[in-house]
Amino acid sequence: MDTAILPLAITMMAGPQILSDLLLVTGRRPIAAAGAFVVAVGAGCALMVFIWMQVAGAVGDAVDLTRQSEPTTTAKVIQLVLVGLLIAAAVKAYLGRETAEPPKWLGKVQDAGPLTAFGIGLLLITVFPSDLLVTMTVGVNLESRGEEFADALPFIGATTAIAALPLALYVIFRRWAEKTMPKVRDWMNTNSWAVNVLVYALFVVLILA
Repeated sequence: MDTAILPLAITMMAGPQILSDLLLVTGRRPIAAAGAFVVAVGAGCALMVFIWMQVAGAVGDAVDLTRQSEPTTTAKVIQLVLVGLLIAAAVKAYLGRETAEPPKWLGKVQDAGPLTAFGIGLLLITVFPSDLLVTMTVGVNLESRGEEFADALPFIGATTAIAALPLALYVIFRRWAEKTMPKVRDWMNTNSWAVNVLVYALFVVLILA
């Protein structure tokens, strides 16, 4: 697949996803919890791409979002609606930056065990709006080109690798990670609005590219 794999994978993990990852790595059971989170990310990503491929196969070219062939009118409308919603969300996040707070459920992530961490990772990847849009784009792209699910493995692997990065850094550079990761976590927690705006902007570029 010629979809921009790395930007899409980064978008999958941007926002609450990577913040949850950092919270788990700096929590009370970092290796077990973060490991379960990474497994959930990989499994959830694979599941959603597979589902979107089946949906795209069922409805046909009406939802073709690729530029391999001339997009249908429906596809163009879908693109414009998605771009409009993302721009509106970015503007809302920017205007509300002074009072922006991270979701309350994030406060409980740091104390999560492996089972809870797995559930958090699975839910974030399968129901979070930006991740749904990314997996939809990848699944539809593959199906419209007649490719197989195996062709999605580079994207799934890249997403899982990014999810595993905080854990890998913790394991390899433990002392450095124990000092640095809480600072990164706190910065992202305080500037969640900026992270959201960046994610929205990146995905607008990916849709229009």
